[in-house]
Amino acid sequence: MAQQAPIYSNVLEMIGDTPMVEVNRIDTGPCRLFLKLENQNPGGSIKDRIGRSMIEAAEKEGRLVPGGAIVEATAGNTGLGLALVAAQKGYKLIIVVPDKMAQEKIFHLKAMGAEVRLTRSDVGKGHPEYYQDMAERLTKEIPGAFYVNQFANEANPDAHEATTGPEIWEQMGHELDAVVSGVGSGGTITGLARFFAKAAPHVEMVLADPEGSVLTHYVETGEIAEEVGSWVVEGIGEDFLPPVCDLSSVKRAYAIPDRESLMTARELLAKECILGGSSTGTLIAAALRYCREQTTPKRVVTFVCDSGNKYLSKMFNDYWMIDQGFIERERRGDLSDLIARRHGEHATVTLAPEDSLLIAYGRMKLYDISQLPVLDADGKVAGIIDESDILLAVFRDEAHFKNPVSSAMITRLETLQADQPMDALLPIFEHDHVAIVLNGEKFLGLITRIDLLNHLRRRMK
Repeated sequence: MAQQAPIYSNVLEMIGDTPMVEVNRIDTGPCRLFLKLENQNPGGSIKDRIGRSMIEAAEKEGRLVPGGAIVEATAGNTGLGLALVAAQKGYKLIIVVPDKMAQEKIFHLKAMGAEVRLTRSDVGKGHPEYYQDMAERLTKEIPGAFYVNQFANEANPDAHEATTGPEIWEQMGHELDAVVSGVGSGGTITGLARFFAKAAPHVEMVLADPEGSVLTHYVETGEIAEEVGSWVVEGIGEDFLPPVCDLSSVKRAYAIPDRESLMTARELLAKECILGGSSTGTLIAAALRYCREQTTPKRVVTFVCDSGNKYLSKMFNDYWMIDQGFIERERRGDLSDLIARRHGEHATVTLAPEDSLLIAYGRMKLYDISQLPVLDADGKVAGIIDESDILLAVFRDEAHFKNPVSSAMITRLETLQADQPMDALLPIFEHDHVAIVLNGEKFLGLITRIDLLNHLRRRMK
């Protein structure tokens, strides 16, 4: 008789015991690479483990009382793990996050009842708007609040020593050579190192670090680098060595550029159909480097730290990747290079003259754009319409939403041929218009101020 799958009494019981899957369609050199799917935790990330561990430890120690408030600084996933536990246990949660965090995480946190305080990501420790300093200050201002402080909380690595490490060891049948992990707070790599130092001292701990973080330099030299870079990968990499982080057992580290991280995560989805986040891309990129360097077969484990559904508007959005310079498109040496959404690639949102103003309004809302080109039946530009045109048309009578776009569109157009110089854009922008780019009579797309700014930024050395 088949064993019956368990029925849980609440989602907290579902944290941990995540599955392991082998990479089969990406080149791993002579090694076998296995991924522990921490995105299968109920909150969608490995941080569910420490969210439960740190709150339960605070309860046992009397630092958190029923109905109390919890404060934490996080790049997102720890906040979600804490929100999961806080919602189940009835605590108020205040999360302080840097402003580079994906909107999906913020929406998720708020939907779970957390209060989110957004602060700057371009300042370092000691600045009043640094996210950890702000969280510590808020804790002092709120009577009886508990500051989680994952960066110095021993219940953080304890969770991984007690659960993640043993799970990996059993799933791998006690045959394992290396584990690749990143550092956000340092709890994962520290807890795993402690477990394997006792259970299997031969297992090598490998650090995956975003390029710009100080931790690779620390592993290689024992010193904290004076200069800190910046990176877009969320949740891992640091500008300091967290108190809870012990890297003494880590002998190898890889600094992974943002582009390699993001493209690796996209490759993971395309080839293995696993939707992982940006830090997952960093870990797998480092693991692949490690595996391909080996001269003998090894069994290696790394993590899908969280779900990529939190990054659909960023790393899985081709236009965002192009705007950031992570995806290079064919360059033609003319104004068409500045067009973010090329009509020839079916990327332009357009209208027909007979479409209603309500349809125009709906498309602007859906695609978060403020102006749309109007193309006739032959694909030629007949006009352009923006939010102001619709507002003026419907302000005195909402029934005018049913009127055709042709009744409100602008037909005196600011058009440029693709071979005109870039300077020709400035007079158009000075009049708060967008440039309609043509090749003869063929519509190529629109250029906005932000498109020009993105183009100029990408040319920076």
